[in-house]
Amino acid sequence: AKTRSDSLPAGSEAARKTMSAMQVAFVPSIQPGLSAAVQQHSLRGQAPAASAPLASNLGSVGSVGTAIVGAACGFAALRQLQSKAVRASLPSRVALCAFENELGVQAPVGFWDPAGFTSDGDQLDFYRRRRIELKHGRVSMLACLGYIVPEFVKFPGYLSPSTGLKFADVPTGLAATTKVPAVGWAQYTIFCGILELFAMHQDPDKPPGKLGTRFFGEENTNYEYGFLGIPGYLGGAPIQDPEIKKTKLNAELANGRLAMMAIIGMFFQDGLTGSAWGDWANYTSS
Repeated sequence: AKTRSDSLPAGSEAARKTMSAMQVAFVPSIQPGLSAAVQQHSLRGQAPAASAPLASNLGSVGSVGTAIVGAACGFAALRQLQSKAVRASLPSRVALCAFENELGVQAPVGFWDPAGFTSDGDQLDFYRRRRIELKHGRVSMLACLGYIVPEFVKFPGYLSPSTGLKFADVPTGLAATTKVPAVGWAQYTIFCGILELFAMHQDPDKPPGKLGTRFFGEENTNYEYGFLGIPGYLGGAPIQDPEIKKTKLNAELANGRLAMMAIIGMFFQDGLTGSAWGDWANYTSS
């Protein structure tokens, strides 16, 4: 039988050589001494049965290659998981680096933020939350005193002369909310609003908790509060020594945190027993 190279014109010697090269490259040549079946398998690209050792070697090579590819894929997946873990822990590391030297980071817990409020490392959010923490702590300290002092001392005279209500008639704790007239609560709300807006204003450019007035007249009529909240016009001045100042500010934060927990405990015990330090035997609903 003629091959394609034989059927080409005589003048196409270059084409004949190209076809011969393609036959050598892509079609196994017919080797003498082999059976027709073996040669047919070779032409079809199949391994003859007589070459079982060669197939076994090829299978071993394929297994090794598969193992190498699998190991590479596993290593890549492991690196991806490690990178995700690093990215996941990055916000907490950023927050720790950003706020670990702030006031209020005290032993034994150190920097403690189990809810993750500072995990994004946002300085403005931290500043706002620190202001709120200081305000709530100060209010809670006053509330604790409001629970304790009336147990021993009460103002003389009338709380509401129009209704004949005396200070001595007002009970201590939650029960006082039912005795004070509505007008008294309105006065209390207006007073707190004046303090918040004008008398005890937090300037965003000042450290959190550093309050001052915001009246008309700029510096001529406004002042800041010094040590123990003493107004500047009465001689109140900030603490100058940085170490003493840091100690005092940390003490304020710690006492405010304790007062917040204490006033909540007083509320619960008062509501369940009738007094902030009442006898739990009076609580019969449990």
